Amino acid sequence: MNNDAKKQKMKMKVAKLKKLKKKSEKTDDDEEEEVEAIDEEAEMNVSIPTTKEDEKKGMFSEMKFEELPLTEKTQKALKEMGMDRMTKIQAKAIPPLLEGKDLLGKAKTGSGKTLAFLVPLIELLCKTKFQQRNGTGAIVVAPTRELALQIFNVLHELIDLGTHGHTHAICMGGANRKNEAERLAKGVCALIATPGRLLDHLRNTKRFVYRHCMMLCVDEADRILDEGFEDDVRGIVQALPTQRQTALFSATQTRRVEDLVRLAVRTDPVYVGVDDQETMSTVETLEQGYVVVQPADRFRLLLTFLKRQASKHKIMVFFSSCNAVKFYSDLLNYVDVPVVDIHGKQKQAKRTSTFFSFCKAVHGVLLCTDVAARGLDIPAVDWIIQFDPPDDPREYIHRVGRTARGAKGRGKALLFLLPQELKFLQFLKAAKVKLHEYDFPPSKIANVQAALTRLIERNYYLHKAARDAYRSYLLSYASHAHKDVFNVHALDLAQIAKAFGFAVPPRVDLNLSVRGDKTQQRRAKRKELSALSAASRDSSLDDSDTQAKKKHKRPSSGHAFSAANPYGKRDSNDQRQFSY
Repeated sequence: MNNDAKKQKMKMKVAKLKKLKKKSEKTDDDEEEEVEAIDEEAEMNVSIPTTKEDEKKGMFSEMKFEELPLTEKTQKALKEMGMDRMTKIQAKAIPPLLEGKDLLGKAKTGSGKTLAFLVPLIELLCKTKFQQRNGTGAIVVAPTRELALQIFNVLHELIDLGTHGHTHAICMGGANRKNEAERLAKGVCALIATPGRLLDHLRNTKRFVYRHCMMLCVDEADRILDEGFEDDVRGIVQALPTQRQTALFSATQTRRVEDLVRLAVRTDPVYVGVDDQETMSTVETLEQGYVVVQPADRFRLLLTFLKRQASKHKIMVFFSSCNAVKFYSDLLNYVDVPVVDIHGKQKQAKRTSTFFSFCKAVHGVLLCTDVAARGLDIPAVDWIIQFDPPDDPREYIHRVGRTARGAKGRGKALLFLLPQELKFLQFLKAAKVKLHEYDFPPSKIANVQAALTRLIERNYYLHKAARDAYRSYLLSYASHAHKDVFNVHALDLAQIAKAFGFAVPPRVDLNLSVRGDKTQQRRAKRKELSALSAASRDSSLDDSDTQAKKKHKRPSSGHAFSAANPYGKRDSNDQRQFSY
């Protein structure tokens, strides 16, 4: 019933898109022929290479949960959740946290970090007999709404199965703030929150009692800082009681994370790093590869891949912008390749619904931006496709961390690279990421370029979406950190545009210099000359004279309003009438 409902919903979405063709230049029959041509060609020309899977290497330690000094309720909950042996990060992090020590944990995504801090959190509330009337006793901060929801669900399961009875809630942007404030005022023992909304409540919700907070956990600390929440986190840390336990978990160790540690913890924290001696930054059960693809062939290769794999596997495809996700989602659904999408411009209810729907799905395709790239535990993702390259190796690691998660996790990752982007592999190698090359013969890629171009030309709405996506792609490319690899001025725009269905690159306003450094140098030169000219003028005049001349273009005649001249007359001969 659930699958039928999903299929019906997808059909309705496709039907809605097809209705938009009424304003197109050509007839519906012509446009449907292009859709059928794309669909049939992609079905025929498919050859997906596979690689030999490595043997499974355990991510577990030898330590079991039953060996820990946990309450009976927590042990009961863990058993019902099917938890027996601990992962390496859990075995190293839980004992010191149970002892009340501050901790900095570094581990790969998918290694079990969530339970590593939730189990000690529950135990702290139990052993101190924390009650709802005491306010909030523990807070977990997560960088995204989806990750916050995921942590909250695990917390709810622990509390529910263990019959602990502790109140718990989630606060995040996009949700009803008034309802959150009312819940906080009643008392929430354990709170999961995103940084901005939490700081808002700390400062503005009067009946929010947090003076008894005993524990602060920050998950994906590096991502929180990367997303621009550094000031929010500092505000949170400063608002909470200083006598508390703090745990920070991160997939990568950066100087900014170290600065946050110095601010957040009261003593030297216990450092837990399970990956320090390993030769790879990603889990061993993840097969990683890249494909060198010509700019014009990017979408055709993606379409070919999805037509073959979507009905059998669970696939996530990453793009660099919200506009790209929206365009390719509409386009793929239009040509009968069902996909769903998540991006930052969606309303929270839509993002949440799509996230949980994809989590429950056995197979399917999710198009997304990096909003879904960190911390999310989506079950059984088989493929991670990076259609647009990540900004840096750290972002690559976080993207591929959505697959091969947990004990039995296996997965594959495929990175699309243009020929001039191959230097990026050196940065990945330096970050302990090893990839092998996939070979996709050009003859096996769907030959749908002509049909795609005609479709984009004839459909006004797809054309507009393609234009927005093309512009966003170039803007994102120009903002890459490694500009020696991702040089927007070196792109062949005519070929790039073909991946968006354009025969000729559309005119878009980028506010970018087409001629690169020379234009920037001219602008800098003009600014310099302007500054020198202004400085020269200022130096020839006294500051007070300059200000006076700016305000008065002619010499003052003494007729300003004052106690001596209350009517502001020009002189004694001024016969103007003034009312008073």
